[in-house]
Amino acid sequence: MFSQRELKRYKRQMMLFGEDGQERLKKAHIFIAGAGGLGSPVSIYLAVAGVGTITIADMDVVDLTNLNRQILHFDRDIGKKKTASAEEKLRELNPDITINAIDVKIEESNAVKLIGRADGIVDAMDNYPTRYLLNDVAIAKEIPLFHGGIRGFCGQATTIIPGITPCFKCIFKKAPPREVFPVVGVTAGIIGAVQANEVIRYLTGSGELLTGRLFIWDGMQAHAEEICVERNPGCEACSGMTTTKTTARKKK
Repeated sequence: MFSQRELKRYKRQMMLFGEDGQERLKKAHIFIAGAGGLGSPVSIYLAVAGVGTITIADMDVVDLTNLNRQILHFDRDIGKKKTASAEEKLRELNPDITINAIDVKIEESNAVKLIGRADGIVDAMDNYPTRYLLNDVAIAKEIPLFHGGIRGFCGQATTIIPGITPCFKCIFKKAPPREVFPVVGVTAGIIGAVQANEVIRYLTGSGELLTGRLFIWDGMQAHAEEICVERNPGCEACSGMTTTKTTARKKK
């Protein structure tokens, strides 16, 4: 299953979850919505961990204002499509995995096809309409949604397992007004790392996921806490869902 190169590359993490866990990573396909502030650290850490197939979708070009937080992109990439920039870096980070970079706006008309047979969706977006759409697709496909959000020095993250945990709509019933919000790069790094950590632990069956819990990070105080969240019986997105193929989480 693994080349000698791979065995050496992943040796230190296989001390934690063994070759079986590494095989689960290698066979996995994760869809990342967004190649920006959150998508950058998520994709980097999933790539170096050996997730076998990463699909990353974005429609923007690299702008100078992105460079304080979007660490996949360099000064030389200004004006380049973010997907092209992301694909280049991720292939350099790990040439043994498959990177699908898609230059597209995620919309209701294409979301299901874009996500395809992915084993999970990472919400690395900065707008709620797309997040609600990703939530709907996760429910329809019965695959986990790994949410992250940032603003300034603060951020949040949770893992949604359709049919078991509250869905995104349960937790965030209404979208806040759209605006250009402040953000410091390290916040994206922290929350993106939490999301990547959730994906890796889900795929390898390690530890306890952020299911039913909203992780809150306050960078101004260097303080983290969590809020327990519950399913809404009247949720318009998930209230009718009682079973799921992700009920039995992947075990070691």
